[in-house]
Amino acid sequence: MVLNPYLNFDGNAEEAFRFYHAVFGGELSIRRMTEAPGTENLPDNEKNRVLHASLPIGKGQFLMASDCLPSAGHVLKMGNNNYISVAPDSRQEADRLFNGLSAGGKIEMPLEDMFWGDYFGSFVDKFGVHWMINYSNQPS
Repeated sequence: MVLNPYLNFDGNAEEAFRFYHAVFGGELSIRRMTEAPGTENLPDNEKNRVLHASLPIGKGQFLMASDCLPSAGHVLKMGNNNYISVAPDSRQEADRLFNGLSAGGKIEMPLEDMFWGDYFGSFVDKFGVHWMINYSNQPS
């Protein structure tokens, strides 16, 4: 299992990740909101926001991020700007971790297969900690 920090930004994820890239080096990956299905109707000022940024920071570990979408009701505030992203070794382990950690908390996105090919879900646990569970269905 691997734990990765996942950060949220309000429109400046790319700027932050270009800064982090200058420090860590490695291969920076940035995907835009327009790459996700159903984003055709986003306001023009949100279309170029970061859907997902990824930067390797160690053996098998990544610093990751995305921008919030105000048009979807997302509001960046202290507490939701940082997630713990868990990459379990199996789909069954993803289910076990998601169900266990989210008990008594608030599910943001149910654990399900996503358009990018992974099995993903997010929630806030009963202590206010933000989590993402992301099992990669892709062979490594």
